[in-house]
Amino acid sequence: MGNKTGFVYHELYAWHDSGNWAGFLPPGFPVQPGMHVEHPETKRRFKNLLDASGFIDELHFIKPISASDEDILRFHTEDYFRSVKQMSEEAGGDAGELTQVGLGSFEIAKLSAGGVIEATKAVLSGDIDNAYVLARPPGHHADADMGRGFCIFGNIVIAIKHAQAQLGVGRVAVVDWDVHHGNGTETAFYDDPNVLTISLHQDNWYPPERGLVSDIGTGDGEGFAVNVPLPPGTGMGAYESAFDRIVIPALEGFKPEMIFVASGFDGSAFDPLGRMMMHSKGYAGLTQKLMAAADSLCNGRLVMAHEGGYSPSYVPFCGLAVLEALAGKTSGVEDPFLAFAEGMAGQGLQPHQQELIATVEKQISRLKDL
Repeated sequence: MGNKTGFVYHELYAWHDSGNWAGFLPPGFPVQPGMHVEHPETKRRFKNLLDASGFIDELHFIKPISASDEDILRFHTEDYFRSVKQMSEEAGGDAGELTQVGLGSFEIAKLSAGGVIEATKAVLSGDIDNAYVLARPPGHHADADMGRGFCIFGNIVIAIKHAQAQLGVGRVAVVDWDVHHGNGTETAFYDDPNVLTISLHQDNWYPPERGLVSDIGTGDGEGFAVNVPLPPGTGMGAYESAFDRIVIPALEGFKPEMIFVASGFDGSAFDPLGRMMMHSKGYAGLTQKLMAAADSLCNGRLVMAHEGGYSPSYVPFCGLAVLEALAGKTSGVEDPFLAFAEGMAGQGLQPHQQELIATVEKQISRLKDL
């Protein structure tokens, strides 16, 4: 039978204008103008593959609705909120670190955050079993008072705060497998014992000096931030080991009422902004591990929100594999890149990766004892 899996997307997500940049840098001599790496095609092609394969018919569409001003302001400051709105209405601009606002981006960013809220409401109501939000712009880097790393509003943070304020939710866990550290989500809840944040990311990539093993939360939230800064070149073996030895035990100790996933596919072997070696089969396996944990801990309540992933050719196959896992159904589409990624040297767990995982594993003993 499979699961009743919700899916959120809106064409306007692809209309957010990230500007005429060059990769992730603004143009200007000696950097020739080109295409911004966070362009619409990765998300649009993900949706296109769902349509072309027919797998979209196995999903249950959830219509995104714009997050309210109140929703946004539970996390972001009024000054930042007004600044983004003004830039969006006038000529665009810079929302912070490497984060462009285009004309109309304010409303699209509200729709992106609202999509995660609507998925959260649908999962909590029991209308669907789990959900994937193909949101754009992404959200996990955004801070309360500034945009960072292509992220304007903190989509998952806003959805969690809505769920806690309006839907009676208490303890929430966030698992972030984007190749970059989930700094915005972590910062929002760094002193909060009701939100467990777990980030698996490439060591010291972006933001610099964030996501260290020693970053474990502060005050009442001490121990409720978990960081797994994996070495560049990490493949499926280490990701699976980190999930088995850190992520799943931490979730079991924390016992969340709901699990969110910051789903970036920039940890794939073909991504231009990461140096990791994950692939579609690996992401499907991690999804299945999280689904099993959610089934045992929180009635299967699992919401995934799309973050990074910058290979237009490969993101669709990672996304399709994850949705197949969520729905418990197959599309019949084989990943044509998979054999290349699986054949890369070092896909198994390496000694230096094992050492890092063992170090972090020792830190989650407090969560195991809750």
